[in-house]
Amino acid sequence: MSPRTRRSASAVADDPAAPPAGAAAPPGDDEPLTLPPAPAAPPPMSLPLASALIPVVGAVGLWLFTRSPYALWFAALGPLMAIGALWDGRRTLRRGRRAARREAEAARTRVGAQLARRHAHERAARWARHPDLHGYARDHAEIWRGVPGRGDVLVVGRGESASDVRVGGGDGDPATLEMQRRARRIDDVPAAVPLTAGVAVIGPEVAARAVVRALALQVLCMLPPGEVRLVAPEGTDWDAAPHRDAVGGRMLWLGEPGQAVPREADIPLVRVAEGAPPPPRCTAVLTLLPVGRARLDHGGTATDIGVEAVSAAQTARVLAALAARAEASLGRRPDMTADLHDLLRDAGTARDAGTAGEGGRGLPAVVGTCGGTAAVVDLVDDGPHAVVIGVTGSGKSELLLTWVSALAATRTPAEVTFLLVDFKGGRAFDALTVLPHVTGVVTDLDVAGAVRAVESIRAELLHRERVLAAAGARDVSECGTLLPRLVIVVDEFAALAAAHSAVHELFADIVARGRALGVHAIMASQRAAGAFREAVLANAPLRIALRVTDAGDSRTVLGGDEAARLSGRAADRGIALVRRAADSAAEPVRVALASPALIAGIAARHDGAVVRAPWLPALPELLPLGAVHRPGRIILGRVDEPARQAQPLLELPAAAAGLAVLGRGGSGRSTLIHAVAAQAAEAIVVPADPEAGWDAVAALEHAPRGAVVLVDDLDLLLARLPADHAAAVRDRLELCAREARSRGVRLVVTAARASAGVARIVDLLADRVLLAHESRADLVAAGGDAADFVAGAVPGRGVHARRVVQLVHVDPPAPTRRRTPSPWHPGPGPVALVAPAASAAAAVTAAWGRAGVSVDDPAAALVAGAVVHGTPEQWVGQWRLLSEARAAGCLVVAAACGPDFRAVTGVRALPPYAAPGRAWLVRGEGDVTRIVLPA
Repeated sequence: MSPRTRRSASAVADDPAAPPAGAAAPPGDDEPLTLPPAPAAPPPMSLPLASALIPVVGAVGLWLFTRSPYALWFAALGPLMAIGALWDGRRTLRRGRRAARREAEAARTRVGAQLARRHAHERAARWARHPDLHGYARDHAEIWRGVPGRGDVLVVGRGESASDVRVGGGDGDPATLEMQRRARRIDDVPAAVPLTAGVAVIGPEVAARAVVRALALQVLCMLPPGEVRLVAPEGTDWDAAPHRDAVGGRMLWLGEPGQAVPREADIPLVRVAEGAPPPPRCTAVLTLLPVGRARLDHGGTATDIGVEAVSAAQTARVLAALAARAEASLGRRPDMTADLHDLLRDAGTARDAGTAGEGGRGLPAVVGTCGGTAAVVDLVDDGPHAVVIGVTGSGKSELLLTWVSALAATRTPAEVTFLLVDFKGGRAFDALTVLPHVTGVVTDLDVAGAVRAVESIRAELLHRERVLAAAGARDVSECGTLLPRLVIVVDEFAALAAAHSAVHELFADIVARGRALGVHAIMASQRAAGAFREAVLANAPLRIALRVTDAGDSRTVLGGDEAARLSGRAADRGIALVRRAADSAAEPVRVALASPALIAGIAARHDGAVVRAPWLPALPELLPLGAVHRPGRIILGRVDEPARQAQPLLELPAAAAGLAVLGRGGSGRSTLIHAVAAQAAEAIVVPADPEAGWDAVAALEHAPRGAVVLVDDLDLLLARLPADHAAAVRDRLELCAREARSRGVRLVVTAARASAGVARIVDLLADRVLLAHESRADLVAAGGDAADFVAGAVPGRGVHARRVVQLVHVDPPAPTRRRTPSPWHPGPGPVALVAPAASAAAAVTAAWGRAGVSVDDPAAALVAGAVVHGTPEQWVGQWRLLSEARAAGCLVVAAACGPDFRAVTGVRALPPYAAPGRAWLVRGEGDVTRIVLPA
């Protein structure tokens, strides 16, 4: 490890007066760097011929004139003077060129110095904007300082990079090209990659660990807890990092060889064993080289850079310094879960702990800690309704428990009451049942009771509207103590909505009108998707999110992904993000815990307080007739109307056509028949016994006005009768139902199910009570709604017009023994007996004490005292004797020969039903009487 790296790691903890990184830009650095152009080349020197020739011409002329040879010497002066002038010009040209070269070199030197200064300034500016760990060590003020763009990149080392400086001018000579090349590149600058690119460090274990530590510490120095959270193996040196307990921000994940990078990791730093491939998630790969160097592969290019490395001891010192900094600037560590009792004691009362709002009628409550102080949410000022989400195990139920306890600790039952709905097992609110503020606890163990309680809220809203109107108040804050605020707390709102389809519309109504009426809803669910509709979310500005696994749920509630970034460690249970309507960002809160002793103490302080329940008690499981009997009226039971907070009696109107009651065996059908019979002035009971039922139905045409016809087990009666008799009974009852109003009678029928024969009669009756059925499908087939099915309903519990009803109960009358008719014995005249077999005819004739003769016997004759017998086929074959028997009125047809009755007797009308052992006595054309044959 280099001394520079060692100094940088130690300086974070030890050097409080490190000099600032970077310097101010030198003056004039905004001017462009330009090289002067090369000096223009002077024109080449030529020989001055005129100067050289004129003296020659003059000398020749003088010689011609003087003929003196001395005159010719003057001819030599011209060339000499021309040569001298040429030499002097060239010397001057060389001197100018040397001066130009000196000026160009001086210009390049000046530009080179400016280039070096600008590179130095650019280098300092880059390190100032994106410092590595050494930069944070030099200047502590840079730690967690917000600099635009700083939090988007990670400095993985130092190396060469493209420069923003450019050099212009020159004439493209090699020196100019070299300076321009130098200007375009800058060395010893941050080698950075996008922060979320993912970095894989490949190399020997000790060196790779040191490099990963340096990179991770750089991120922790760059971003404070809350903007980044550290996820590393538990039990390591990283446990001391304040970012380890952060409740939000991007996830910095430190991975070991062979570990898969989690999908939610935003900043993965992975150590990879030598020879192993880097994880696909890591787009930047650092392959360590000797002497603090590494090869950076990123974006399809490879660069040789220098890297930082720190030891485990230095890491511990840096983390300790960061923890102290976090303690001083951010307050209490979020892993310090507070006790609600201590927070309430420190805060005094809820009215002191937060704004009371609306003239002291707010509902502030201490729910936890934030930054070392009590975190307060006001359901009135911040709400008036709240949405809470969090996966199982995130601390959602503890939050609701604490919230209710905090409100109850600082408000009397005359100021606030609670309706608790637990649809996640039925035990979440057990500790709160001792509070007098709690008007009721509804669980998913009693789905029908839960639906009833929720529907009762509609009536509560109407009640509050009436109270406010009577008091002349616009909202609950203006009516004094006439109405306490009602807080409806629902744990697992999605499950409640699934149990009752109208829950969404009901809560949309509650959240729309609740503020003025003093009704507030705290709706908690594991997920937001599918649980809360837009109408609910629009009126619930107070949002609280614990840990969720789907970023979409977090965005729905908080507007960002923060809740999906919360840690799933057991130590982080109870960390929530709170966002009020006025908040620009969610606030992290550690939920406090309400102890059983605190709740018991709250209950003791308000012992004896009585609150008004928002609903009537549930219908009793047994409703004795004597408790609801009204003289002159037929009471069927009591219906439950929670939406009206009413439980009126259900009666059989005098002008009604009747009532149909459908349900499985044991559901209370027969009990209702007994109860109606006990109240009716004139009751005609049609029993399920075939013969008695036939006789009763046959007599209905003579039923007096005001009579109530009671048919128990109609489907059983029809099933026991032969097809022809069943059709006749069905037609007569159908006629009775059609003519009931005009005749002034009422028809009450019961059946297990509305089969084909029963359905025609049931459809003619206006009212229908559906008792317990074997399955939901049976209830729907009977005309009910699938949502009304209740498994294991008590006898007498049913549904009437989508309202729950409990039918009256009366003890069944003592069984009366039906009188068995005496066997029929013939007179002295002849008898023609139609029996199914000769043996049966012989037994009957023997019981009559007569000797019988077969109809096929040639000596057979209808004479006094004679019994002529035969099967239906035999009688039809002896047409003469059969005609005599019809005329004599002595024809007896056994019930077992019912299918051949018309063929034998010639009577077209259907005879009365006769059970086995019975027979029909036919006298004349249509006089048919049912008789009993001797056993």
